[in-house]
Amino acid sequence: MTAAQADLAGARSEFNRSSGSSGIDTPRVEDGAAIWRIARDSKVLDLNSSYSYLLWCRDFAATSVVARDDTGSPIAFVTGYVRPERPEALVVWQVAVDSSHRGKGLAGTLLDELTTRVSRELGITALETTVTPDNTASDRMFTAYAARHGATLEREVLFDGGLFPEGVHQPEVLYRIGPLSP
Repeated sequence: MTAAQADLAGARSEFNRSSGSSGIDTPRVEDGAAIWRIARDSKVLDLNSSYSYLLWCRDFAATSVVARDDTGSPIAFVTGYVRPERPEALVVWQVAVDSSHRGKGLAGTLLDELTTRVSRELGITALETTVTPDNTASDRMFTAYAARHGATLEREVLFDGGLFPEGVHQPEVLYRIGPLSP
């Protein structure tokens, strides 16, 4: 077992509990503010409006997941949606872990749990996401995810940096991962 696999196994046992208020769960509207704060504090993600996180927890809860601490407070999340033009693809919008819980494999655990659920419930067979070239942590996480699932990973620039209105955004590289096995 590699160190990454051991971290992932440890995170699963620590956060995937069926008793108590901690564990992996579907986000609720009242989680929106905490999820917004985790995204803001990541200092890596493009921060959306706080309102958008409330909507996300209402409208895309079935394709998103949150990890909770022992008090039931969100400590990490993955937001996603089913791509309308490719209903077999889950688009992962954002992944973030509170700074005090990083380095434990929690993001990978959440991604595995979410894709297992949406594969079973919605027939998802592919995952798409975008990663900027400087986001090494996300690149490693999605590359490791593809390897764990024996899936192909393809990369191509989806949005060139010049398309963004602020003019200083890095390109968004599309990662296509699949086929996913159930």
